[in-house]
Amino acid sequence: MISYMKKDPIKFWEEAAEREIFWFKKWGKVFQKDGLDVKWFLGGKINITYNCLDRHIRSDGGEKIAYIWTNEKGDEIKITYKELLEKVNQTANFLVSLGIKKGDTLTIYMPLTIEQIAVILACARIGVIHSVVFAGFSYQALNTRIMDAGSKFLVTADFTYRKGKKIDLLSVAREGVKGVNDFEKIIVFKREENTKLNDNEIDFSSEVSKCSKEFEAPPMDSEDRLFILYTSGTTGKPKGIVHTTAGYNLYTHLTTKQTFDLKENDILWCTADCGWITGHSYVIYGPLSDHATILIYEGAPNYPDSEVWWRIIEKYKVSIFYTSPTAIRMLMSYGETLPAKHNLKSLKILGSVGEPLNESAWNWYHKFVGGEKCGIADTWWQTETGGHMITTLPGIAQKPGYAGLPYLGIKALIVDKYGKELPSGTKGFLVIKGNWPSSLRGVWNNRARFEKYWTEIPGFYFTGDVAVKDMDGYIKILGRSDDIIVVAGHNIGSAELEEAITSHKKVSEAAVIAVPDAIKGNKIIAYVTLMKGVNPNEGLAGEISEHVGSTYGKHGKPEKIVFVEKLPKTRSGKIMRRVLRAKEGGGDLGDTSTLEE
Repeated sequence: MISYMKKDPIKFWEEAAEREIFWFKKWGKVFQKDGLDVKWFLGGKINITYNCLDRHIRSDGGEKIAYIWTNEKGDEIKITYKELLEKVNQTANFLVSLGIKKGDTLTIYMPLTIEQIAVILACARIGVIHSVVFAGFSYQALNTRIMDAGSKFLVTADFTYRKGKKIDLLSVAREGVKGVNDFEKIIVFKREENTKLNDNEIDFSSEVSKCSKEFEAPPMDSEDRLFILYTSGTTGKPKGIVHTTAGYNLYTHLTTKQTFDLKENDILWCTADCGWITGHSYVIYGPLSDHATILIYEGAPNYPDSEVWWRIIEKYKVSIFYTSPTAIRMLMSYGETLPAKHNLKSLKILGSVGEPLNESAWNWYHKFVGGEKCGIADTWWQTETGGHMITTLPGIAQKPGYAGLPYLGIKALIVDKYGKELPSGTKGFLVIKGNWPSSLRGVWNNRARFEKYWTEIPGFYFTGDVAVKDMDGYIKILGRSDDIIVVAGHNIGSAELEEAITSHKKVSEAAVIAVPDAIKGNKIIAYVTLMKGVNPNEGLAGEISEHVGSTYGKHGKPEKIVFVEKLPKTRSGKIMRRVLRAKEGGGDLGDTSTLEE
């Protein structure tokens, strides 16, 4: 199979589909392309929740733990595959009783709980298109997404808990549904008994408990829409990325299994929230399809203290740990003594997702968390791709700072703006040639935006990232193409420059922005957080500037270095550089509802 994979990736995916997942009816044709539109496994009938739940139970795997939920207080809930299926079936019956049917959309605004996962899977079981909105968005952001998706129902909770605080979600939900045409009901997962519901609100747990635990998984067409997931840029309307059933099931199943070298006794902890694509693919669908045990944690990585994650890994013997570079760098800033206090020997694979993992953080992660024995899967992919596209698979030589090699069946190239492939060592645009089963099938209500992915550089899927490939074919992501800073004619990748700054031994994190300059066009300002116990001063700023000059180049030296205690980040860990730009320029900060603080 591997021998012809590059020559005939469609054959590779066809054999994987036959081998890896269950079909009610086999497809008639593997792949079809009509202009920019594609279909995979045409005529095939499948239900993704059958692959995630029923088939394991029918193979005597129902008593295995599916999820371990814990929180900042150390509370714990465990649920087996059999119990999860019963909960999903009850939830599906409840949704059907409300008149929600296949092809409808349902918006979900919930904390990271087993109930949230049950609602998501119940939608998939019925054929309802789920739209999960991260429970940190403001009511305006929630309203925009409900309106665009056309949802008549919203599932939420009264509260979530983070950093020892009770965070009100229901009030946000109530504001978020105002003005939505034909809106019917808010369904509320009550976590506190004294929460009072309004007339148009339903008690989720009370009603679900009355429903039957039986709900046969109906066959879905391979290309039936599974979910919408909205991605937001710095400006403009959020894009509702559409994924379909069979190709997404296969791709997340296979990438989970192979990227993480997943075995039957592994405990997988992906720290992402289910409001993001990483949560969809590697907290829910991929791991469940692979019959994994998954740990989920409702809480912050540094509360009640800075070693809570290490305690969790030790307690539950986590073997696969998948998190963001931002979280790694934050934990790194607390020093290596904290992970050293805990037994982390259960770990076998460490993962990274969301942005480039700089070399110094890679080395720290490898040495002090992985004990220099764990493989590091530095994964590159996007909401639009559905699953891992570039990574270093277990057993293959690793290169710190490089995402790695294209995944099986994926052809990733570095090209110029005309689509001409560039030689190794040359920066260019990262593009994907051809198609893959979990590629986006559309942008909800926005055909023009969908087409742009495929027409920006004709003949390729345009990722929007700048990258470089070395002589061995390893790819290093340098940042977004729209994050390129031009200073005196020099094109400077913000991610590459930030990596140079964070390679200084006293620096924890950095974010660079450009501000207009009459002579150079732009000048660079760097916002920097320091390692624990390091005091900022002018001498250190000069030292860091010289370090950048020697590691990156003099043209990248910041005009100014601003020392800060924290960088503005979303709860998913991404730095919000637009907040820094607005702060520097005295402009409007815009919607800051997704900020961690």
